[in-house]
Amino acid sequence: MLEISEKTNLLEQSSYRYSLQDVAEPNLYRDIYDYETVPKISFNHRRVPMNMPKEVWITDTSFRDGQQSVEPYTVEQMVDLYRLLSKLGGPYGIVRQTEMFVYSKKDRDALEKCQALGLRFPEITTWIRATKEDFRMVKDLGIRETGILVSCSDYHIFKKMKMTRRQAMEYYLATVSQAFEAGIMPRCHLEDITRADFYGFVVPFVNELTKLSRQAGIPVRIRACDTMGYGVPYSEVALPRSVPGIIYGLQHYAEVPSEMLEWHGHNDFYKAVSNASTAWLYGACGVNCSLLGIGERTGNIPLEAMVMEYASLRGSLDGMDPTVITEIADYFTNRIGYKIPPMTPYVGHCFNLTRAGIHADGLLKDEEIYNIFNTKKILNRPASVMVGKTSGLAGIAYWINGHYGLTGEREVGKHSPLVVQLKEWVDSEYEGGRVASLSESELEHKIDELSGGMFAGEGR
Repeated sequence: MLEISEKTNLLEQSSYRYSLQDVAEPNLYRDIYDYETVPKISFNHRRVPMNMPKEVWITDTSFRDGQQSVEPYTVEQMVDLYRLLSKLGGPYGIVRQTEMFVYSKKDRDALEKCQALGLRFPEITTWIRATKEDFRMVKDLGIRETGILVSCSDYHIFKKMKMTRRQAMEYYLATVSQAFEAGIMPRCHLEDITRADFYGFVVPFVNELTKLSRQAGIPVRIRACDTMGYGVPYSEVALPRSVPGIIYGLQHYAEVPSEMLEWHGHNDFYKAVSNASTAWLYGACGVNCSLLGIGERTGNIPLEAMVMEYASLRGSLDGMDPTVITEIADYFTNRIGYKIPPMTPYVGHCFNLTRAGIHADGLLKDEEIYNIFNTKKILNRPASVMVGKTSGLAGIAYWINGHYGLTGEREVGKHSPLVVQLKEWVDSEYEGGRVASLSESELEHKIDELSGGMFAGEGR
């Protein structure tokens, strides 16, 4: 039968309705995941159309998935980070939601203090155990939406839950019904979707969720969770690993609208950011992230990375303030005591720092040669160099100008007597057997000595 598609406005064959395949034995995709070798990527050369929504956004899981991977945040820290998330997301709420636990008194105190700030974005949602008591508690807290776990791979259904697919589906549907009865919008976390039987379980289950949602008159959000980071962004990859295939299938065969579709990924195979961008491109409005990528095992999708991906794909930051990324990094370092790996993009100490003399020479001539964008303007992080064995005259001159904020006539060139003398001292240090880079205080002390205190009281 042919009918006009509401999505494409073209005549299409009416969608086939997939039924639950209640298999006796789990489908563990052993041809892909044999556990003794690196998981394989299989191709079926089937393409699905890109379908980026008119509006896309970021959601945050720093206080849920992220907090499970570090020392628990204090109430004050959670409130401060929530305030920074709001500032980063801007007036249009590109950072749309954040999720919090409500298990303990501390969790609830933090949630209520964040609510008391009266900020429109990010909206506070929760993550709960699927019990009537928890649903009532969420309702009493004035929360509109909560996350619940609905693991969808046979690894979880058969091996962890010790159920059949039908039993799991019935259990999940009963849980979602409790949420509807409490007047709460459920966000169903389809855990381990990249190892799930997509058309044998995922699509039939989501179709049943859609029926319940329509009956209740309450929407249901679908979070596709790439729990182990197995997702692949490439075109023509076969399910269950295809991110384009998962997003297309949830929309086309399970009728999930873009605004109710969210991607949650991990970075086990270095694909967290590319998979999240792919989810946007193929029709999901939301991508779920954590600050600095802090999360289970190798981490979640870094929220700050998706701010930059958003700007790249949309051509605008749409009110987001990326300088707050640097404030957040400083907060984690100085207030929380978290050690950010130095080479982490946008937030690490070495993110826009160069050690090579030839690169420093390029920076001195024109910063754009060796800096990815105007990091001073966009992130409030000026490009920098580290003075060491390979810095050269240009590197030393660039460090002095940057460290002391010298511009115009005050700038020193690489042939300045001060730079030449400092270079001679640096060389002598390394000729004497030094290995480590020179610290700021060592350089400041030597510059004071060589310049007669010309820059005393200046510097970062």
